[in-house]
Amino acid sequence: MIVATASVAIALVAIERREAARSITGALSRDERLTRLRGDMVVIGLVVLVGGTGLARLLARPVARPIEGLAGIARAIAAGDLSRRVPATGTREADDVAVALRALSEQLESRRQERAAEEGLLLALTESLNEGVIAVDSRRNVVRLNETARQLLRLREAVPFPADYLPRDRALHDALDAVLSGAEAIPDELRVEDRTMSMTARPLPAGGAMLALYDLTPFRRLEAVRRDFVANVSHELRTPLTVVTGFVETLADEDLPVALRRQFLGMVAGNVQRMQRIVDDLLDLSRIESGGWLPNPVKLDVEALAEEIVQPLQAAAGVKGVVLRVEVAANASTIFADSTATRQIFSNLAENALRHTTCGEIVLFSESDHGGHWIGVRDTGIGIGADQLPRIFERFYRADPARAREAGGTGLGLAIVRHLAEAHGGRVRAESIPGQGTSIATYFPGDDTS
Repeated sequence: MIVATASVAIALVAIERREAARSITGALSRDERLTRLRGDMVVIGLVVLVGGTGLARLLARPVARPIEGLAGIARAIAAGDLSRRVPATGTREADDVAVALRALSEQLESRRQERAAEEGLLLALTESLNEGVIAVDSRRNVVRLNETARQLLRLREAVPFPADYLPRDRALHDALDAVLSGAEAIPDELRVEDRTMSMTARPLPAGGAMLALYDLTPFRRLEAVRRDFVANVSHELRTPLTVVTGFVETLADEDLPVALRRQFLGMVAGNVQRMQRIVDDLLDLSRIESGGWLPNPVKLDVEALAEEIVQPLQAAAGVKGVVLRVEVAANASTIFADSTATRQIFSNLAENALRHTTCGEIVLFSESDHGGHWIGVRDTGIGIGADQLPRIFERFYRADPARAREAGGTGLGLAIVRHLAEAHGGRVRAESIPGQGTSIATYFPGDDTS
């Protein structure tokens, strides 16, 4: 405004002086004077315009340069670079803008840090869940899922990815479609390969859907184990109970010969003893599994312990023509284990081997391995098929059910052996070739026998 006013004043003064000079001379006519006046006004106007523009640029440079700097910093802040700081400019107007930009940058940085903290907290919470969490936006893209969901659904894609990449389970996609369309999804179950999951779907406030998955596989397996256990116990007890009931009814006949009466009483006693062994084994197994029993390791002489187990079995082995012997390695003559548990392990393995061996030999052995010791029994019996071998340590599982029952086995001996070994921090192994024999052993870790 000042430059424009000064320019106009200079132009008017210049025109007035030229016109005064012409008036003094008086040589020009009126029209000539008007023509020259117009030319003077144009020339002087151009001169004033050029001079005023240059002067304005010269005066505006100290203000324009800081504003240009502020504009660059504002563009950087808009692009997300909040590390730029606005320096002082020395002019009041630019300094006011600089202060405002500085405050804006600090507020944006503070909010970004708060958002990052909330994002980190949300990520930590979702990753710590035992549930699988999947977030799907309104365009059916998976925008978030935790590691549990990846494992449950066997997903490898990086987010975001289309929801069509999720497993092709009807219940899952029906629930997703229902929530995205605004309807309410009913909780359901879905299966992905060998896993069973419960699923809950909820809408997101900004559109989209949230799926929560909970793995039910361990519970389903536990239910199956319980059903099998009840069925197996019922089956194992039903047979001797049926025999006892039948013989008791027969013994009620007063005309039954004495010889038959004694024979039937002996069979009743045998089946009662079998039921007693089953109950005792079940109680032992329950006590070990529940943690009600803890091993009390002591230093044991393996050879003396094995000989103690062999002696009661010699008569039955002699009848079958089976040789019982003990084979103890020199560096495995002593072990550090619970004496009662070790006796039960040797006894269960030896009795089990004798039931399934009709000729040859049964060997109670020990050997050293990586600072620990293996103790076990190998035989030359009928052997176990490769498809059955992994299951022999299950409760009530029998590779040859008819033969095992005839021999008086309860089907719990190897399960007890496995749990006793694991209670010591050890493990079991089983090797067998059908028709050639079987070797079953337990490992006791550590070398505390010195």
